[in-house]
Amino acid sequence: MTTLRWGIASAGKISNDFAVGLSCLPKQEHTILAIAARDLKRSEVFAKLHGIPKAYASYAELARNPDIDVVYIGSVNTEHLDISKLMLENGKHVLCEKPLCLNRKQSSELVELARSKKLFLMEAIWSRFFPAYTYLRQLLANGALGRIQSIDVGFGFDLKSVDRLQKKELGGGTVLDLGVYTIQLCQWVAQEAPSSIESTGELNEEGVDVAVSATLKYPSGIVANMSTSAKEMLSNTAVIKGTKGETTLNMFWCPTSLIGVDGGTKSWDLPKTDKFLNFPNSQGLGYQAVTVRDCIFNKKLESNIVSHNESILIASIQDTIRKQIGVRFPQD
Repeated sequence: MTTLRWGIASAGKISNDFAVGLSCLPKQEHTILAIAARDLKRSEVFAKLHGIPKAYASYAELARNPDIDVVYIGSVNTEHLDISKLMLENGKHVLCEKPLCLNRKQSSELVELARSKKLFLMEAIWSRFFPAYTYLRQLLANGALGRIQSIDVGFGFDLKSVDRLQKKELGGGTVLDLGVYTIQLCQWVAQEAPSSIESTGELNEEGVDVAVSATLKYPSGIVANMSTSAKEMLSNTAVIKGTKGETTLNMFWCPTSLIGVDGGTKSWDLPKTDKFLNFPNSQGLGYQAVTVRDCIFNKKLESNIVSHNESILIASIQDTIRKQIGVRFPQD
């Protein structure tokens, strides 16, 4: 059996949890060969914690390692484009944390580069690889909910102390960090581009959004209401209503259960691990790696679960919302 050989770019919290997720998968299918950060000591600590053979003090060293097949990028938003390009230009497939890039322009540039290099690229929208999302897709496909009428989804916590959400220089704001989850859920259900978007938001002194409400209307008649907040806890659920009934996903971004049309709950167990995790259910980050491996060994340049066009559409929706509420990055 062929083993997919991973490198990890950035030794932060999400990279830790991704490494834990990979450790829950069969060793003969996935292995981590190297970790890179801008601080060698951080790389070395990360490598020791996860049993990784190589620790680098630069992303360029990681990119030059000829034994690595694919690189997971867990850096801050503003670095996604440059690090992804570096890896692609050195012949590495890429799984890049969401948001893929800061805007549609950057996302399109990255997709075109990956296609020109004939390399796999995917935005790491891990939610869609959870069994609950697969089951939701089946419910929608077989008409169990009837014609979908509305989607209500909220995602918010008190994140005032989290720099990557609060600072413009780090590509902050809830639209990019939390909104990607609410938007992708709406798109997973609607399966079409919205015909209109209306948004309101609150900005901090840095000029990035700390709270947003948006209504997305679709040609099919679906109305999606989404809210994000870095100020307070929101519902953190997704409710999808149709003419025959409704379903609810609690912790919709990483759900282990779904309340069905009959009111009953269907549940799925997460992989078992005794390793430290920074975020809830994030050993589930490994689910997407299974698809990445399948795509790469079958010479697919993208996944139909999070396709290139889907990532560009999500970036376009984020651009529209940011423009409406007055958030602009230098990269725009």
